Amino acid sequence: MCNTNCDPAEVARRVYDEQAEDIFVLDVRNEDDYEEWQIDESHNLPIYDQLLDKSFIGLRASLDDIPDSEEIAVVCVGGVTSARAANYLRDRGYDAKSIENGMNGWGRAHREYEVGEVDGVVQIVRPGTGCVSYLVHDDDEAIVVDPSQYIDVYLDAAEERELDIIGVADTHAHADHVSGARRLAGELDVPYYLHAKDAGELNRFTEIEDGETLTVGTRELAVLHTPGHTPGSVSFVFGDTLLSGDTLFLRSVGRPDLEDGSEDAIREAASELFDSLERMTGLGDETVVLPGHFDDERIRPLATNLGSLRMEANNELLSYVESDDEGEFVETIVESLSDEPANYNRIKQINWGKEQPGGDVESLELGPNNCAAN
Repeated sequence: MCNTNCDPAEVARRVYDEQAEDIFVLDVRNEDDYEEWQIDESHNLPIYDQLLDKSFIGLRASLDDIPDSEEIAVVCVGGVTSARAANYLRDRGYDAKSIENGMNGWGRAHREYEVGEVDGVVQIVRPGTGCVSYLVHDDDEAIVVDPSQYIDVYLDAAEERELDIIGVADTHAHADHVSGARRLAGELDVPYYLHAKDAGELNRFTEIEDGETLTVGTRELAVLHTPGHTPGSVSFVFGDTLLSGDTLFLRSVGRPDLEDGSEDAIREAASELFDSLERMTGLGDETVVLPGHFDDERIRPLATNLGSLRMEANNELLSYVESDDEGEFVETIVESLSDEPANYNRIKQINWGKEQPGGDVESLELGPNNCAAN
């Protein structure tokens, strides 16, 4: 951390790493904005409008509720009002800093994790958006799976480990974030892998199919076609590891309504999703599940083995698969779908190649992640 600003990725480390020093995150946005999207375990003091007017009356009245024995990271929308609040606190003896670029910066932060029980997988988490991507590697070669639009993250991760990226893959056409896969593959002149049913109007991609394998060093990344979330959703098996994309999460499954929101279409896609999950649960209990998204799970890296996931009571939809109750699975999905991801139609158009990204491409993704079915 520097003197007046703090890096969002460093804040993520302090929030999610149990071994890290405590940090008090003070969110000064209005209550509605905070309720929609916030940093885990942050504390809301809704004084944004006051700070815009350079008034500190609300902050002064709340000083007794702000710890003077911890580092304080103040966050707002873009870093302006939080900087004012942090300056005010520092002048009164608090160790306060402003999170650089506010929640906009939080949405762009990435954190890397080695998956301890898995050889050859680096998990890259965006805590602000709930998105998870991967660097799968063996010897000196790597394939990037589900990269964000911030491709330097993956170039740097590969360079740090002395790996050559030989391919880039998307598990599906994303609706919650703009994929960086085509741009990363184009910059490196390597294949961009995608299932044809999710290709939209793209014509520069390498089609992958069920049962195919992609070679990484001396190992293979096997393709499972797991439709339901999208028609072309795939998962990847790498040894005893399952990169489950948006088909299976640790506490839910992928929502099946972002291609067609009519009830008949949702039911049909949910039935496909049920079949895909049945296929996944046929893998061994020791298989490590690495999802493409998370909600508010605090474990890092985001991983569990399939046997544990089957036994855990917090994935209700997977329990219906385990009990072979397709009817209840479909009904639960239909009845419990949450709001769609923000701007998902435009994001899909960009990822399908039907629309070129504009100047607002970064802001399109910001906000809560809503890719889970419940």
